[in-house]
Amino acid sequence: MAASASDVPDVLACDLACVFCGINPGRVSAAAHAHFANPRNDFWRLLHDAGFTPRQLAPAEQFELLSLGYGVTNAAYRTTPGSGDLRRGDFDRMRLEEMASRLRPRVLAFVGKEAYRGVFVERAELGPQARMLAGASLYVLPSTSPANAAVPYEERLRWFSSLRRWIEVEQREAVRALVLDGLGRVLLLRWQNDAGLWWITPGGGLEPDEDGPQGLRRELAEETGLVDVEPGPLVYERTHRVPWGERLVEQHERIFLVRIRGRDVEVAPTVDLAAENVTGHRWWTLAELEGTSERVSPPNLAELAAENLHS
Repeated sequence: MAASASDVPDVLACDLACVFCGINPGRVSAAAHAHFANPRNDFWRLLHDAGFTPRQLAPAEQFELLSLGYGVTNAAYRTTPGSGDLRRGDFDRMRLEEMASRLRPRVLAFVGKEAYRGVFVERAELGPQARMLAGASLYVLPSTSPANAAVPYEERLRWFSSLRRWIEVEQREAVRALVLDGLGRVLLLRWQNDAGLWWITPGGGLEPDEDGPQGLRRELAEETGLVDVEPGPLVYERTHRVPWGERLVEQHERIFLVRIRGRDVEVAPTVDLAAENVTGHRWWTLAELEGTSERVSPPNLAELAAENLHS
């Protein structure tokens, strides 16, 4: 448990499945020193009805959440009569990022769109978000405040129940290719959804009967049209969490080196990649990778390319 400078103490521990992040303490919560203490706030009822807790906890029992694998914090620490009284400077993204880095929660779930917007200065739709924070996956829930009474209880419960299913991580084996052409350029695919754009290496999940090289040859043929290529050595391996539709996937990913001799290689996918949010491709020079401000995956891709360019 981490101490806080707030009127309401953080309920935190290492390696929690989910930390719920409200917007800030109201006066009722500040007086009770407990999160979501207003008796008209549906947070504790929703936790129980969605299956997070075996019974409905009272706000004073908030620390019992830790034994169930959950925690609670706020996007802003300052107590106000209402969230509309908050200022931009009240939101501390650095604090949340440090918390996520140090305590390693699987998911940070914002209770209300305004809590998320206060931290990231951008609007979000309800549900899983494409961005992450220091390794924590992000999810946005509807506000449980009585001020959000226009949203029916059943609708809010649907989102809480979806989160409950989403945090149960699904394991996935994946393979990807560091494709280098005759000019030493790296082939990346343009992956984009409403939350942003990334440049990713070609590849994807393995079928049940495939080994790594088999799966990679299939993925390259589908996503790039490159055939008769032989995967080279394994150059990188990682395990990371990926928001994937209605599930949260923990992906064990291996990246193999693939060299293409040509200098004017045609890339022509043989399947429709729109359903996978792939909207194009580009060959990158090492200098472009090292100098770009765009997001690439994995984050150390420039270093990987440099290490393998002349190997």
